[in-house]
Formats: sequence, C-alpha cells, structure tokens
Amino acid sequence: MGLGMGDSGAIAPIIIKRKKVIVAGGHHGGAWKVAYADFVTAMMAFFLLMWLLNATTESQRKGIADYFSPTIPINRISGGGEGMFGGDSVFSEETLPQNGTGGSDSKPSEEQQAKGNSGVETRAEEKARAQEEKEMQALAAQLNGSAGESSIGEPTLEHIFPRVTDEGLIVEIFDLPDEPLFVGEGEDPSLILRQLIAMIARLLGPTENQIAVNGFTQSFAVVRVENPGWDRSLKRAQKVRQMLEIGGLSPDRMERVAGWSDRRPSVENPMAARNNRFEIILLRRDRAATGK
Repeated sequence: MGLGMGDSGAIAPIIIKRKKVIVAGGHHGGAWKVAYADFVTAMMAFFLLMWLLNATTESQRKGIADYFSPTIPINRISGGGEGMFGGDSVFSEETLPQNGTGGSDSKPSEEQQAKGNSGVETRAEEKARAQEEKEMQALAAQLNGSAGESSIGEPTLEHIFPRVTDEGLIVEIFDLPDEPLFVGEGEDPSLILRQLIAMIARLLGPTENQIAVNGFTQSFAVVRVENPGWDRSLKRAQKVRQMLEIGGLSPDRMERVAGWSDRRPSVENPMAARNNRFEIILLRRDRAATGK
C-alpha cells in the first residue's frame, strides 16, 4: 500500500513537489520607497526655496508671489496669496500696520497705526510713487549728461555713475587712476570734486527727499598696523555732507552719514583706485520713513 506498482512490477518512484510561496510585502514591501522618494523631493524643494530667497531681490520675490496669487487685482498689497499672513511673515509686526493689513497692538506707535486706507488713497500713493520714480530717472539722466542739462564737461562726468534702485537715486562718485577726488590721503577735496558736489547740490535742491552719504576706500596693505580705511571713509563722507550743505541743501535732510572702509569693493581688485568712492543717495520717501 505504501509503494505503487507499475505494469512491469517495478516500484514507481514517489515524487514530492515543494512549492515556494512568496507572500507580498517581503522586506516591508515597496511602500518605503515611495515615502523616501517623497521625502527627497520635499527636501529638494526646500533647498530650492532657500536658494531662491537668497538669490533674488525684494522686488523679484514680490513679482514671483504676484504670479502665484490670482487675487492681486483686488488686494491692496501684492504678494503671497490669501493665507493666514496674506503674504507677510511672522516677523512683519512692525510693517503690517504700514501696508494696511492691520497688525496687533503689541508694538504700536503713532506713525505705524493701521489707517484703513481706501482705494482712492491707494491710487494716490501709487501715483505719487510713479511721479517720484519719474523724477529720479530725470535726475539720473541729467547726471549722466544725456539730458543735455549738465553744466560741467564730459571728462568730469567720468567720475559719476548714477543709478535708480529700490533705495532711491544713488549717485556714485569715484576716483580715476590719474584723477583722485581728494588731495593725497587726507580729506581736502580736489577741484573736480568741488565742481561735482556743487552740481549735485544744485540738482537735488528742488527735491524734498532725505539724503544719505556713504564713504568707501580701497583696501590697504596688511603690513599696516591699523587699517586707516574706517576713519578715512567716514571723514570723507562727512566732508561731502558739509559740501552739500554749503551748496544749499538743508542739514535737516541728512538722514545718515556712514563710512564703510573697504568692506564693499566695487571692482574685483580690492586695492584698485576705483574703490575710493562715496555715494550720495536721494532716498525714496517710504525708505526714509522706515529707516531702511
């Protein structure tokens, strides 16, 4: 009974078949791969966001936010959509009352109260900003000599580089290799600098914006015991401020005077004469109001 018999009487072999059954989910299945891929994608998006925030200006970030916000035409301010903070960060307590979206009373001040401006006031503000931009562009054209209204010659204008930025109209005045703006290493202005300051004071006189002056110097050899750039940049900036006031600008319009030494070189070579310069900034009204 145990063994089968064939037709010839021989014992037939018994064949045992082992079947291997693979249960789904071995090694926890493939779900972990999907979760890991989502994690890697999220991290990549996070680092791209961090890079984008660091590599763009405030106006560029506002433009990007406007692109993803479908309600910009009916919002008072741009940026960010209609989430909890309306495009503002949790650190915007001091600016929320200024842009009209309110803000708590944890840090109130007279000039930062929410005004509840109407649409008419908003259009008036936009018109004022557009007018201010137009005036700054016109002043920059005059300083470039492209408007035909400059009273000094072309060689002297080579010392000037005006540009309009988010901060305002920046008039950069710098040394040329064979024509320094100051005599020697002191604070006595050259004849060219006196002419330039007189022209700039005359052009900025009719305006009402606040003014800032920044002084810069080239780098010096490391063999010096002390870096003279700090004192020199500040003293020269103060001298420019005094010359502007002598030229007719009110001292009350001076928002700040600063010396930056060699901390912000304008060319690759930090010891180049081009880095001996200063900036006269006609601040935008909103920048002067917030101190930024």
